[in-house]
Amino acid sequence: MKIWSTEHVFSYPWESVVKAAMRKYPNPMNPNVIGVDVLERNLDDEGRLHSHRLLSTEWGLPSIVRAILGTSQTHTYVKEHSIVNPDEKKMELCSTNITLTNLISVDERLVYTPHPDNAGATILTQEAIIRVKGVSLSSYLEGMMARRMSANARKGWDAIEWIIQNSESENVHL
Repeated sequence: MKIWSTEHVFSYPWESVVKAAMRKYPNPMNPNVIGVDVLERNLDDEGRLHSHRLLSTEWGLPSIVRAILGTSQTHTYVKEHSIVNPDEKKMELCSTNITLTNLISVDERLVYTPHPDNAGATILTQEAIIRVKGVSLSSYLEGMMARRMSANARKGWDAIEWIIQNSESENVHL
């Protein structure tokens, strides 16, 4: 098991970042996410927005990794549940893969909150638990997956920035 975590500060208010995070896919920075289906979305009695989505991804794992895992499958699915609490100004998003779970499980949690010292900024904390099961070199593969998560996290931050910038420029032209 490998635990991975990171933190990022966006120079935008919480509302802008959360709106962009909900519209994150598809985007040119993360071409591995090829589809998003909203399975359910509702407001609870406390005014929190709950969303359940299914993400279709194309992993693009190196051939050596596919060989170690004993699979040629690269098309995978991820289930995602998010809760947006506008009163607390907190968005929590949890995701886990539902494909290849007998070999790999990645449980990821992202939390978006306003920066405590800067109302115009938002803090994103990300963490993931990565498990590779039943194969030799599992700790090596878990470390490789953690490095890939770091690279993908940066792409995700760039995507949110891109969405916000494009949304703001669209609003200026209206």
